[in-house]
Amino acid sequence: MFGSSYPLLNTFWTILYFFAFFLWLMILFRVIWDIFRSHDLGGWGKAGWLLFILILPFLGVFVYLVARGGSMHERDIRVAQAQDQALRSWAQQAAGSVSTADELTKLADLRSKGALNDAEFDRAKAKILA
Repeated sequence: MFGSSYPLLNTFWTILYFFAFFLWLMILFRVIWDIFRSHDLGGWGKAGWLLFILILPFLGVFVYLVARGGSMHERDIRVAQAQDQALRSWAQQAAGSVSTADELTKLADLRSKGALNDAEFDRAKAKILA
């Protein structure tokens, strides 16, 4: 009833091979991604590394990690800093547009209450939008 032709140790080895295979795929795609992202390699250098990895995958990835693996984290840091700077500038721009809209709303309220005439409103609006 509980007999199996596939013992527990074989299940363990199958799971281990499965995870090793996906680990290998992750490393392979990470190296290929790094090749294309690298700005210090020219087109022929990128093509050479890619052909080396495609023809001899295990040796190619190993040689790439030994030769250029130390600078992979530096490229990661540069990309992360650029993304962070882009996010910060976007957030500052978005926050600035909200305050501009708030100021224009306040000016419109002041004009509708009669505290500002049309000429003063136009001057203040031009100053805010400048």
